[in-house]
Amino acid sequence: MRVVALISGGKDSCYNMMQCVAAGHQIVALANLRPAENTGQTDELDSYMYQTVGHHAIALYADALDLPLYRGFIKGTSVNTGRVYTTCQEDEVEDLYHLMKLVKDKEGVEGVSVGAILSDYQRVRVEDVCRRLNLQPLAYLWRRKQEILLKEIISSNIQAIIIKVAAFGLDPDKHLGKTLDQMEPDLLELSEKYGVHVCGEGGEYETFTLDCPLFKKKIVVDSAKVVVHSADAFAPVAYLRFLKLHLENKQGESSGMFMVNSCSCEVSCDDDDIFPSSEDDEPQKNILVLWKSLKHSTLDFTKTFGSSGKSPSGYQWFSGITAHFLPSKGKNAQEAAREAFSSLQANMTSEGLKLKDIILVHLYMKSMKDFNVINSVYVTQFDLCPPARVCVETLLPDGVLFCIDCLAHKYDIATDDVLHDEKLVMHVQSISHWAPASIGPYSQSIKVGDVLYCAGQIALVPCTMQLVSGGIRTEAIVSLRHVERVLEAMSQKTALHHIITASCYVTDSKHIPIAHSIWQKKLRECKKVEDSEMYHDVTTVCGLLAVVVISHLPRDAAIEWHVVAVVDDPLQRKHFAVKMLSEGFQIECESVESSSASCASISIRLSLISPSPSQLDLDGPLHDLVAMFRQAVEKLSEDCTASPLSFRAFFKEDVFDAETLQTACEHWSYMTSTPVVLLLHQHISEIPPQKSTAWQ
Repeated sequence: MRVVALISGGKDSCYNMMQCVAAGHQIVALANLRPAENTGQTDELDSYMYQTVGHHAIALYADALDLPLYRGFIKGTSVNTGRVYTTCQEDEVEDLYHLMKLVKDKEGVEGVSVGAILSDYQRVRVEDVCRRLNLQPLAYLWRRKQEILLKEIISSNIQAIIIKVAAFGLDPDKHLGKTLDQMEPDLLELSEKYGVHVCGEGGEYETFTLDCPLFKKKIVVDSAKVVVHSADAFAPVAYLRFLKLHLENKQGESSGMFMVNSCSCEVSCDDDDIFPSSEDDEPQKNILVLWKSLKHSTLDFTKTFGSSGKSPSGYQWFSGITAHFLPSKGKNAQEAAREAFSSLQANMTSEGLKLKDIILVHLYMKSMKDFNVINSVYVTQFDLCPPARVCVETLLPDGVLFCIDCLAHKYDIATDDVLHDEKLVMHVQSISHWAPASIGPYSQSIKVGDVLYCAGQIALVPCTMQLVSGGIRTEAIVSLRHVERVLEAMSQKTALHHIITASCYVTDSKHIPIAHSIWQKKLRECKKVEDSEMYHDVTTVCGLLAVVVISHLPRDAAIEWHVVAVVDDPLQRKHFAVKMLSEGFQIECESVESSSASCASISIRLSLISPSPSQLDLDGPLHDLVAMFRQAVEKLSEDCTASPLSFRAFFKEDVFDAETLQTACEHWSYMTSTPVVLLLHQHISEIPPQKSTAWQ
C-alpha cells in the first residue's frame, strides 16, 4: 500500500513509519501541519490534535528521508470536541482533510501512517478524514502497553530527544535535550510514583527525532535555547527552541535497513496450555426422540415479527426482521434486504425509536456467500456509530435471505429526571496490532450505563486482517484475546470476569470442549491477577457461557465469541443455581446478577437424560422449565432494575418441537407486566435438545 506518513517530529510518528515498512507498505510522502504565520504563536500552538513544538525543524525531514514533504497551516481551532466528530469547517480537523486530499491527488496514496497510542480524540478525527477520502489509517502503536513500547522504540535505534516537559517530576534544566534511553529510568520511576504516561500520552513530554533507521541523513542540533512557558513550582512547562540545525550523512551506517520486534499480534499455542475437558464437555451423540405430537414443527419464526415491551431503563428487543428472497418474483437480494430494513424502521418508528437507537444486532444468514450483498445494504442504514453486531450462518427456511434480532435503547426523558451518561461507542477503524479494525458497518462495543455490548470476535490477525493460522486452539485464544482487549479499552481494568453472558459459536461439535477449556483457563488467569492485587476469600461470579454449533462463520472462521459485560464488582455478584428432573428430562437453571443490580443473565438447559422407547411429551417439562425461569426471576434482588425482555433459544434441528417452546414462552410472557419476545433460532447445539438464555 502506498502510504503518506503524518509526522510531528516525535518518536511515535517515526516508529509507526517503521512499523508500516515492516508490514510491507511503502512510505511515499510525508505530511505535517504547522501554526499559521499570522497567529503570533510561532513556536507552539495550543491544539488538541497536533504537536507543533519543534515544527521549524520539520523541513529537514524531507532531505533526511529523501521523500516529498507536504505542509499545511493550522487555520482552524478545536471547535467540535465531542466523542464523535462531524464535519465543521472552522475546526482544525478540516485543515488535515485538505492536506490529505492534496497528498492523495498528487501521490495516489491509499493509507495514512498515524502515531496515535491512546488518544481517542485524535484517532476518531484522523479516521473521519480517512473515511471521507477512502484512505486506510495505519496506527500500529494503538493501545500498545507503553512500558513495552518505549523499550521497543529505544531498541529500534530511534534517536529522539526531549524537547518539551509539562509534568510533575520533569525538570526543564535537567531533562530537556536528553535522549529517550537516558530518560527511560526517570520515566519509569515517575510512572510508578505519579502515574506519568511513560510514552508521554498524557502530554507529559514531547520528543523530536534526530535519527532513525529510515533516515538517509541524520539531523544534528547545533544550538538551542530553553523557553519557559509556565514557571509552575511543581510542574513547570518549558520547551527547546532550535536555533541552528544541519544534516549529516550517515557515514558507514546503513540507512533503510532495520529490524522490528516480532509482531505483537502473533500468538503461540501450546496444547499443554489447554486443560483436558471433562466428560460433560464432550460432544454428545444425537439421540432419537419420538415426540407424542406426531406433527413436525411447522413454526416459521421468520414470519413472526415481534417486539418486547420497553424496560424501565429504556431497552427494547425487536425480533423476526426477515429478508424474503424470491428470484422467481423478480426480486434481487439487495431489494429484499432494503425491504427488511424498511420494515424494521417502520416498526421502530411506531415505538418512538430510530435505527440509531439500536445498540446490538444478531444477523443470521442463510448463506455466508450473500454476506457482501447484504453488507452493502446494511452499511447504508447506520451513521458514524453503528451498533455492535454478531453474524453467523444458520438454518433458515427456503426463500429467506437473512433474519435479524436487535436490541435498542433510549432513555425516556419525559419520565426520567436522572442525568445519564451518553452512549459510549468504540468504532476503531485503524489497522493496528491491538484488535481487528472495524472496517465493516459495526462497532467493536457500545456502553450504556455500566453495561458493555460487544460485537462478535473471530480470530483475525489485527495487522493483516487475515484469519490466523494454527487451527481451532489458536483461533479460540486469539479471538478471546480480542474480546479482552475490547473490554479493557472500553473501561479500564474491565476483563473477562466482568462478562455476564457469553455465546460461543463453533462450526464443529469437536470444538466444544476446546472452547470450554480455553474459557475456563482464561477465567482462571483473570482470577490470579485479581488475587495478586487484593486478598479476599470471596469467589468471583463469572458470566454464563453457551457454546452453539452452527454451519459457517464470517471469513470461514472456526469460532466466534460474543459477550455482554458489566463494569461492576464480580466479587459482589449474586448467583443462583438449581436443577430438577422432569419426565425423563433434566432441567438446569443458573442466573447471575451484576453487583450494580442493573443487569442479569438467566440460563436454562433442558437435556434428555437417556433414550426412551416411548413417545415423549414436552408439555410437562416445558411447564417446569417456565416455572423454573420464573423462580430465577423472583430470586433477583429487589434493587435489580433488569426485567426479562427476551428468550434466546438454541435447539437441535429436527429434534425439538419449536412451536411447543414458543407456546410455553408466550404463556409465561402473558403473565408478566412486560411483554417478552422469543428469539428463536434453529441451531445445532452441544446440549440436546434445547437451551434458552435471557438477559436484560
